[in-house]
Amino acid sequence: MPAENRVTIAGSEKPPIANAQLTGPVPADQTVTATIVLRRRGGHPAIAVDSATAMPHVREEYGVTHGADPADVQSIEAFAHEHNLTVVDRDPARRIVKVSGTADAIQSAFGTQLQEHKVGAATFRTRAGALSVPAAVHPAILAVLGLDNRPIAKPHFRRSKKQASPAATPAGTFTPAQLAKLYNFPSGVTGAGQTVAIIELGGGYRTADLKAYFSSLHIKEPKISAVGVDGGINKPGGDADGEVMLDIEVVGAIAPGAKIAVYFAPNTDQGFHDAISKAAHDPVRKPSVISISWGAPEEAWTAQARDAMNAALQDAAAMGVTVTAAAGDDGSTDGVSDGKQHVDFPSASPFLLACGGTKLTDSGTKIPNEQVWNELAKSEGSTGGGVSNFFPIPDYQKSAGVPRNVDTGFAGRGVPDICGDADPETGYIVRVNGKTEVIGGTSAVAPLWAALAALLNQQLGHPIGFVNPKLYALPGASFFDIVTGNNGAYKAGAKWDACTGLGSPNGVAIGQGLAGTAASAAGAPVS
Repeated sequence: MPAENRVTIAGSEKPPIANAQLTGPVPADQTVTATIVLRRRGGHPAIAVDSATAMPHVREEYGVTHGADPADVQSIEAFAHEHNLTVVDRDPARRIVKVSGTADAIQSAFGTQLQEHKVGAATFRTRAGALSVPAAVHPAILAVLGLDNRPIAKPHFRRSKKQASPAATPAGTFTPAQLAKLYNFPSGVTGAGQTVAIIELGGGYRTADLKAYFSSLHIKEPKISAVGVDGGINKPGGDADGEVMLDIEVVGAIAPGAKIAVYFAPNTDQGFHDAISKAAHDPVRKPSVISISWGAPEEAWTAQARDAMNAALQDAAAMGVTVTAAAGDDGSTDGVSDGKQHVDFPSASPFLLACGGTKLTDSGTKIPNEQVWNELAKSEGSTGGGVSNFFPIPDYQKSAGVPRNVDTGFAGRGVPDICGDADPETGYIVRVNGKTEVIGGTSAVAPLWAALAALLNQQLGHPIGFVNPKLYALPGASFFDIVTGNNGAYKAGAKWDACTGLGSPNGVAIGQGLAGTAASAAGAPVS
């Protein structure tokens, strides 16, 4: 197709990589695989963010109604063939077509130049500028992911300086089960019948460690499986193992009856999107909950990647899957050193439950003091939180008192929605690579709330699903309100705030409130 008939893909612009050594162009014969994300069939919205009573779609039916139009899939396949690319996968329900070819063919197909940059000891494939495609297929394409494979996200966990051992655990730290009791999680349920998906972009777990950990807690070891996405595998041996083990052990200790499926993907925009999309649509494991503990500042993503990720999260919400995500561990700047405030993505998506962090003390049976986690003065992290610059405020937050963005004045989505213990000094006792240690961070709060969701799903007899609108409608007593502390630019206060959201969970009260919401929606009396 002639060059003059090409159209730029909106939001695909990527700045040149900074602070890296250019080593040269990508070898012309190097194989590159890209995920082409397509528009929804008919342009139908998947679910309204203000719909507290929306009924979830059945997975199999949703893919037919809101998947890719077969005509769009056919046009992309024809485009791939004309540019010497091979279609290696197609999934209309997930609205993706994966194509593979030489770097030369990929560059020609998408109007870009691929280069290699060295950052430290690692070399990455990079690109700069915008992507383009022939005008005939342009309308069908939402995003093209995977051409640039530099890491996109980091895990939001923090190791404590306190030393732990199997025989002695530091004062003021907790097992996940102890936290579940303090937060009044429902008893008599184990998450049976549920599958919790955990998204991981690196690291791995060792079965022997998990057996030893759950045995030490006298908890039956949950059923755990590893799911590979885009070549990702369970590969223990690096620092990210702390994240993987934390996520599994928190979910497994609180909801041991739930199955746990760990979706391993490369740490790229392609891998992150494809892992979430795979988990949301998985017809075999059928997760009812997804936990995400990785992220990056909103501005680190291209607009097309944010849009594609948000669409995948919208799919999950539409199919009744509860998604939890860590809000970040670097305060209101999210670790960006430009003097402005930033929120983390994907926690900024309106289709998930963004999880902030607190510092927690207890008296053995109750919580006497819980405040915003902020150890920035010690360079030991703080909960993320603030106001999005890209996602407008959803209807369910319009009465919550979300302020405008302090830098831009944008009326954006407020982060987080809720919170939980995250300070590593009051953190979670876990086992990683043969050692007992204490880990915190908002990445611990995401699996904490994911485990609560699994318990409530079993207790209520149905998935709580896209729970955000329902939570914002609950009485204040459903949460332990956090009114002390700040995360930099934002302060805690009564009700919702941009540090700890609505508060930490009062699990039983939340279950009762959700049961009442469901009964009201069905026209039945609330017991």
